[in-house]
Amino acid sequence: MGQGYSVWLPQLPAADRPNGANYTDFLLSNKHFKFNKETVIIGHSSGAVEILNLLQRLPARTKIKGAVLVSAFKDDLGWESLSDLFDTTFDFEKMKKHCGKFIFLHSDDDPYVSLEHPKYLASQTGGELVTFYGQGHFNTDTGPQYKQFPEILQFIEEIIKN
Repeated sequence: MGQGYSVWLPQLPAADRPNGANYTDFLLSNKHFKFNKETVIIGHSSGAVEILNLLQRLPARTKIKGAVLVSAFKDDLGWESLSDLFDTTFDFEKMKKHCGKFIFLHSDDDPYVSLEHPKYLASQTGGELVTFYGQGHFNTDTGPQYKQFPEILQFIEEIIKN
């Protein structure tokens, strides 16, 4: 069922070893997609962290409409495999200059990322935190319902309305 949105679903390189600089370079080098005032970015887990990295490096006058960050985290969670996502310190002021609205979606029982992470990120970005109950990490480990996440459309529409 089409909603009238143009969608780009990039396959981030070396996703088994997330790297903020490599991901951002990959996203910014795409010739077929341009970030602009109509753009809404959605990311899950390390993809949500990459949104924060990307926003710091967007060209000076580029601003996007908003970002939906699902199961985002503020540090490497003690996992060496995630350390390269945090190769630079977050500059929240720079992020806010490039993004109109931040919405963080998180579950109260995420087995990997405590609620303290999105609470902190929402407070630093002026974002909204929406807490779900009993949804784990919003992945198929929680259940087959997360092969799709249609509820996310309401958050996209909320960003677009503003």
